[in-house]
Amino acid sequence: MAGKQQERVNVEGHELTLTNLGKIIYPETGTTKAEVLEYYAAVAPFLIPAAANRPVTRKRWVNGVGTAEHPGQVFFQKNLEDSAPKWIPRATIHHSDHTNDYPMVNNLATLTWMAQIASLEIHVPQWQVDASGKPLRPDRFVLDLDPGPGAGLPECVEVATLARSILQDMGMDPVPVTSGSKGIHLYTGLDGTLKSEQVSAFAHELARALESDHPELVVSDMKKSLRKGKVLVDWSQNSGNKTTIVPYSLRGRAFPTVAAPRTWRELGSPSLDHLDYTAVMKRVATGKDHFASISDRHLPPHGEDADDDGGGSGSLGGASRERLVTVENRLAKYVGMRDPDKTPEPFPSSSAASGTTTGIAPSGKSSTDQPKPGDPPPPGGIFVIQEHHARRYHLDFRLEHEGVLVSWALPRGVPETPDRNNLAVHTEDHPMDYANFAGVIPKGEYGAGTISIWDRGEFTCEKWRDGKEVIATLTGEPGGGLGGTKRFALINTGDRWLIHLMKEQPGGKRTAKAAPAKPPPLEPSPQPMRDYAPMLATSGSISDLHGDDWLYELKWDGIRAIITGTEGKIRLMSRNGNDLTATYPELTDRSCWPEGDFVADGEIVALGKGSRPDFGRLQLRMNLVKTADIERARASVPVQLMLFDLLHHDGADLSGLPFSERRERLTGFAGRLRAGCPLHLSAVLDHDVEDLMASAAELGLEGVMAKKADSRYVAGRRSRSWIKLKLERSQEVVVGGWRPGAGARSGTFGALLLGIPEGDKLHYVGRVGSGFKDWQLRDIMEELEPRVVPDSPFADIPREDAAGATWVSPDLVAEVTFGEWTGPGRLRHPVWRGWRPDKSAADVSQPN
Repeated sequence: MAGKQQERVNVEGHELTLTNLGKIIYPETGTTKAEVLEYYAAVAPFLIPAAANRPVTRKRWVNGVGTAEHPGQVFFQKNLEDSAPKWIPRATIHHSDHTNDYPMVNNLATLTWMAQIASLEIHVPQWQVDASGKPLRPDRFVLDLDPGPGAGLPECVEVATLARSILQDMGMDPVPVTSGSKGIHLYTGLDGTLKSEQVSAFAHELARALESDHPELVVSDMKKSLRKGKVLVDWSQNSGNKTTIVPYSLRGRAFPTVAAPRTWRELGSPSLDHLDYTAVMKRVATGKDHFASISDRHLPPHGEDADDDGGGSGSLGGASRERLVTVENRLAKYVGMRDPDKTPEPFPSSSAASGTTTGIAPSGKSSTDQPKPGDPPPPGGIFVIQEHHARRYHLDFRLEHEGVLVSWALPRGVPETPDRNNLAVHTEDHPMDYANFAGVIPKGEYGAGTISIWDRGEFTCEKWRDGKEVIATLTGEPGGGLGGTKRFALINTGDRWLIHLMKEQPGGKRTAKAAPAKPPPLEPSPQPMRDYAPMLATSGSISDLHGDDWLYELKWDGIRAIITGTEGKIRLMSRNGNDLTATYPELTDRSCWPEGDFVADGEIVALGKGSRPDFGRLQLRMNLVKTADIERARASVPVQLMLFDLLHHDGADLSGLPFSERRERLTGFAGRLRAGCPLHLSAVLDHDVEDLMASAAELGLEGVMAKKADSRYVAGRRSRSWIKLKLERSQEVVVGGWRPGAGARSGTFGALLLGIPEGDKLHYVGRVGSGFKDWQLRDIMEELEPRVVPDSPFADIPREDAAGATWVSPDLVAEVTFGEWTGPGRLRHPVWRGWRPDKSAADVSQPN
């Protein structure tokens, strides 16, 4: 490998392209990327059990680690990048203000991919996730022994020996790991009954006890001023949101050292030092894993030798240990055949639903195991049969199995008599959300045509042999295509699948010959309405508008709303799922809207001087819950609703249609709005975009929306098919505190302290003290005072800005305008625009 610059390899059935193999990653030693890849391949049987089923945070050195004098640039990554292979196991973790998709190192292919992109350091928490991605309680405990100035490994060994004595008295047998950096990590296994908070509390008490007994050697306080000549016993890495470098991981230091498990005999050697990767490769070649008592013992008890459909199981490097089983991404083919920006079909929205969740086969059985005599039959699940008016009409027959819908296409439909078997073409697995899908797949996309639901319900399974045979009894909906309950067999004859209507039907009845099948209907059946999250636009400029297929609207400065109309009721939902129906009663009069069910998209605005949208004025209508307050505000600040999209109407899901077609339907829909109601169609403007921007500036509007004529409505996703062109720079921010006011503002605040979330931290971006109206000062304080917390939520606020500040929990989102970004990432001259109750802190980010 070392002699090549690029190589295509197959790792556990996954194709990877390894590039720049001769690139120097460690300049001090000349260690290349090829050698890094060889190292991780060698230690995989030992590293993977230590990291398995744990969400990984990574440190990447794309251009190498540099030298001791000139370190290379490092990138700290938690969220799995969009470019990552779909087959990588992942865990979706919901934090207090955001959600991350973390990779998990459960196989050699993932470890190889990480080495290829120079993710040298692999950090994991002390807990795992279960098969559905839910965090479990900690299964191990760690102390990080970190030497301060004037101390080193000998002092760490002394503290490790003291800690070992205490832990052994408690029945725990710790394993030492020289960290590859400066100190020693001390691990013990846990039985998974304690919460992270309890483990942290225990670790803290142990650290304090060591400090109390050996104050000349140990410190438990993180302050650097106390650490000279002592060893910090860092207990904090047992917190549920902290991570530690996994044993056998490389370090991104000047020399390629490793977090290496050691023996206590080694720790007693006067020549003890950190090990580099070549020494660790020699150690693992012996097959001895000094960390096995931790990683093997504390794997979840999901059984040995389980198989899965992707063949991802097996012993690790022949080592005698429990086999890790990876549920392969069963939906990789489905995802790879479709573009979410071009088709309205459902896409996996979470790791559990997407098939990318890694887990262990329950009870150690594979999907091909059959019930033994006396065992209950497999339970079954849901089914759906969909009419597919594609190039050729057919039915799609889908059964729930192991978290996906296993699917067959039936060109001749379901058999109506046992005398004839129909062809069943086995197709790719579909996500569970597909059971509710009905819509139009656009022309040119895979499976283009109209899909409607022919029947759906539940089934009981008598037999399921993957790739061979399925026998199931399906119970459909009243009036569905099945006509009640039917028992079918799907059989693989070797070269094709057949579907057979069983002679023996539920209740012991034999089927009678059915009348010839009627030709399929030419028109799709009505489609049920679903909930739509708003499609989101991307900020951009005129230079981003490539081609001439753009349609333009004015950008309305208000609050986004999804409007759902049913018989007798109108419901308004905000972008983040809050029900706005009661807050804006003038928009929910059912008589103002056309009859029939529909879902539309629009913007709620309050008009100010010159009938221009005034976001500050709209603030007076937000967050009101009492009927009397709403009525008073309604009288003084009426609102209007600007409609710009139609997603469902006349029994059809329109989200898969091009925007130009949806606009035509919206125009007809808006023509039936009752006159005199505060409901309006946002016009599409046929002008040069530069002229439109100039006109928007003259009118005092926020800007222009540019939408591709052929864009589909991608619910809940941000797309470059919609681009917002704003006249002034604005930024959503999270409020993390305030500085006290003086003079006329005495008793309120002088400035609000602003931040933008970056991972688990809040990055300080400046303070805003202008743009507030007098009535807003009081209202803002009413929002902030109940949220006061003792500690700063900011990771990097300067001392002068923090002086005298009162801190609040960082969950309120606001919007400011500003001049530019300064070098340190601060807002220059920010001006307050108002609260954004339709946004959550997780929505806030700084534009690239």
